[in-house]
Amino acid sequence: MAHPLHSNFSQAQVPTRFTTHCVAIIALSVFFLSPFLLGAGLPPLRGLSRTDLLEFHGAKGVENARTSKNWEMRRKEGIEGFLGIIGALPSGARCALDLKIETETDCGSYVRRLISYQSTEGGRVPAYLCVPKAALGGRPAPGVLCLHPTDNLVGHGVVVGLGGKANRQYAAELAERGFVTLSPSYPHLAEYKPDLKKLGFASGTAKAVWDNIRGLDLLETFPFVRKEVGFATIGHSLGGHNSIFTAVLDARLKVVVSSCGFDSFLDYYGGDIKGWVQERYMPGLASFLGKPQDVPFDFYELIAALAPRFVFVNAPLADANFKADSVDRIAAAARPVFGLYQAEERLRVVHPDSTHDFPNAERFESYQLIEQVLGRP
Repeated sequence: MAHPLHSNFSQAQVPTRFTTHCVAIIALSVFFLSPFLLGAGLPPLRGLSRTDLLEFHGAKGVENARTSKNWEMRRKEGIEGFLGIIGALPSGARCALDLKIETETDCGSYVRRLISYQSTEGGRVPAYLCVPKAALGGRPAPGVLCLHPTDNLVGHGVVVGLGGKANRQYAAELAERGFVTLSPSYPHLAEYKPDLKKLGFASGTAKAVWDNIRGLDLLETFPFVRKEVGFATIGHSLGGHNSIFTAVLDARLKVVVSSCGFDSFLDYYGGDIKGWVQERYMPGLASFLGKPQDVPFDFYELIAALAPRFVFVNAPLADANFKADSVDRIAAAARPVFGLYQAEERLRVVHPDSTHDFPNAERFESYQLIEQVLGRP
């Protein structure tokens, strides 16, 4: 039976050159239209397209951003939606960091220090600080914020190689490569149990972000850190979205590496976002259970909000937590925003054939990006 498109021609009658041109046109159309086709039919986000991120609320209603200045209007609105869920961060003068070194371990090419610092008055944050001996010897090195995945046994110890699952020891590996790494503990995991309400935080997400921001403040105080080049952040799973949240709110982070850290709320377990509704994450999402389309922010905007910085996303094909195809839709939507800054190539997504993991090849590639942007230690 003849194909409907060719019902008036036999195969011999269809000119080869004509067929070749048709195939080429179709291929190009799919390539250029795929970002829009991928998001076709998705519910809007605060009255704006979820996938056409160039839409913004302007003086004339919904307008189309033609410059990065236009986009900043939508970026600001999206961040307000995010903060509306996690709660405001502390304002005003920042308290003294009051660094304390608890222990120090010689790890060969670097020393690992168990430290604590004060992020708010009365709120101390445990962390691991890994410092290359070359940096201590007078050769300052770039700093990397290394945020750990969910681990209720060793917590932040997993990223410095003190237990937990394999392929999570990125703080130790980066220190071996000559970077100064800081790895704060995440609230309400392992031994870190801050009283969020007493300290003035509406969510564990807000507390973690603030702890991370103050961690960057701490890195800036060290003479062995090359602070003028900015910082990088890297994290897997919980650490993956913790890195994104922190970078959205702190421009000092020039490189963002997120492994298995996100997908759209619409796609997360089929739109069942109850996993996010915990005190250590975002209890403010409780009112959106069963209606994820009404959450006032999504990772579509958060990834775009990182432009024009360098973003490396590891999204394994068989990740059961965060869907790879959802990540692709988000990246396709964010790229036009990166394009406003002539930085499309700075958003990179890789898809290893693995489960919820950060395999060697992809992990090491992310280290190369950090070195490329911040410089070789």
